[in-house]
Amino acid sequence: MNKILWIIVALCLWGSAAAASPYRDGDIIFQSSRSSQSRAVELATRSPYSHMGLIFMLHGRPYVYEAAERVKFTPLDQWIAQGVAGKYVVMRLRDADRVITPTVQRRLLAVARQYEGRPYDLYFEWSDRRIYCSELVWKVYRRTLGQSIGQPQRLREFDLSHPLVRHKMRERYGNRMPLDEVVISPAAVYASPLLIKIAEH
Repeated sequence: MNKILWIIVALCLWGSAAAASPYRDGDIIFQSSRSSQSRAVELATRSPYSHMGLIFMLHGRPYVYEAAERVKFTPLDQWIAQGVAGKYVVMRLRDADRVITPTVQRRLLAVARQYEGRPYDLYFEWSDRRIYCSELVWKVYRRTLGQSIGQPQRLREFDLSHPLVRHKMRERYGNRMPLDEVVISPAAVYASPLLIKIAEH
């Protein structure tokens, strides 16, 4: 088989794999994480979702771009298996058909890659030195499209009354809790009127 024919076959296979996925670059996926802080996040934000990421198609396969121990690409099936009971929800920009053009898809990926390899931010600081999951998604969209997907809040605006939440905060911050720190939560992104739900499992 000559080189040109190999290229045609490869492109056809890539197109078939990409077409088989119902997801698009820039879709946002949510789950309940198994991490030690997950339940505290869910209680503080009154949400069933404590972890999230961006879906990108790479080499014909769907991956989740996430901030875990570091910012990385994780195969979608592996990412789903890491969540509680394999449950997840996928959201998409409401006007994605108009806004998320191939050019914008490339820009989303290019902006996202600027954070690749950065460590996870255990302290939820509003900086780029370390980064947490919802901050990653929010900043990629903000810096690509100028849109705020969800409303950032001060830490003091969350429900900090539950003993588990208070314990986790004392564990992280001691007696000096940064109550005025700006935080974007998975719950706030999920609630954004700019998004629509496209899948739930």
